Amino acid sequence: MAPQSDTSFSIPLTTDTTSRDRQRTWPAPQRQLAAARAFIMECAAARAPTLLLPDKDADGLCSGLLVHATLLHLGLPASLISVHFPAKGSNIHASPEREQITRHGASYVIVTDQGSRGGRSIADDPETKTLVIDHHWSTEFPEGAVACSAAQCPPVATSSTLAYEVCLPLVHGGGDGTRNAAGVLRERMAWLCAMGTMGDLGTGFKWESPFPDMRDCLKTWTKKAFGEAIGLVNAPRRSAEYDVETAWRVLLISTSPKDVVSLTSNEDVKRLYEARASVKTETERNARKAPIFSGDGRVALIRISSPAQVHPLIATRWSSSLKGPRLEVVMCANDGYSPGMTNFACRIPRSRRVANGEGEVNIIAILKEYASRVPGLRETMGDDFARGHKEASGGIVRTADFERLWEVMANSERDDRGTPAKKRRTGTHYQGQGQRNTLEGWLKKT
Repeated sequence: MAPQSDTSFSIPLTTDTTSRDRQRTWPAPQRQLAAARAFIMECAAARAPTLLLPDKDADGLCSGLLVHATLLHLGLPASLISVHFPAKGSNIHASPEREQITRHGASYVIVTDQGSRGGRSIADDPETKTLVIDHHWSTEFPEGAVACSAAQCPPVATSSTLAYEVCLPLVHGGGDGTRNAAGVLRERMAWLCAMGTMGDLGTGFKWESPFPDMRDCLKTWTKKAFGEAIGLVNAPRRSAEYDVETAWRVLLISTSPKDVVSLTSNEDVKRLYEARASVKTETERNARKAPIFSGDGRVALIRISSPAQVHPLIATRWSSSLKGPRLEVVMCANDGYSPGMTNFACRIPRSRRVANGEGEVNIIAILKEYASRVPGLRETMGDDFARGHKEASGGIVRTADFERLWEVMANSERDDRGTPAKKRRTGTHYQGQGQRNTLEGWLKKT
């Protein structure tokens, strides 16, 4: 077991909400930002083997690359930096992944955007030091880790923005506008921050305070270029081939978002286009699968079977069109991504977001409440259930456990106006009195 680090800490459960305090604590508590910077400087100075564990989407890749670029700037040789991506359907906390991480023999491990949870240290070697940079909801972190989390400092920054704010003060020089090495690096860090952040929040995101000022960056590269680049780097992790390393290599050598989208850059860019085409095909093949509704009308479920990670895309797509007075969660469940497992993604319907404002619905809490109705089910599903954000959650559970969860949802009862819904069988559409958002009604509209 790794010794507890002096710089390891838990996130406070309360956050000041005044403008001045928000600026002071944003994008993470100041002591966490300071600890993360100290960790990175120590890592570079030690000149020891270092392992990066970035997540596989645009935000994860860009946050990892921000750390990578900073370590190089501080003098850590590239030959001492390696990167590891968990296998398809797995995560860095799974036993096979922990074994691979330990085999790297790294003295320092830096995790970005992987989601945070408590428990054992990331690597089995007690001498390995770990830094976690993340923005997913959690108040727990691996044993001995230095944690820098944006989760409880609203407005919640993405992992790319958090990494940018951590690393930028460590890049010295280039502040006079000259294009020396540090100045060029700052420009690169800006577009990586912008790309990763818009990968999570969309290209329409308004870069308002306290987020960094990206006006010059967006003028130089345009939101259109960023949108195209984001779509390409996200494609490999969604494809059945799961070629995440290709997206990492493209970003690693790119000098701008335009390099990411240019077919003349290198062969890896061509692979990104091929991955995007395959994901589009799988999305269209599954996007019209009919939704079914929970007995209480709070959950709409779309069931698919695909080797590609298209369930988040389909959940997002349906969330823009499905409506209902009680509907709170749109869920897409995919039993074809990992053998014996069901991967699912949940989103809040747009109608609910518009009516009540962002954050009104807590998907994580809703999922856990349904699971709690079956004794032992919550524990059986493990730590990969109800992960992510309150507004965009999901999980990976055994298919048998997912069926038990859906059975609870399908047979749940409405409690409005004192008139419970009729219980129904799993896999059928809602039959309760007064239900207006039925599948038949939706199909007539479309």
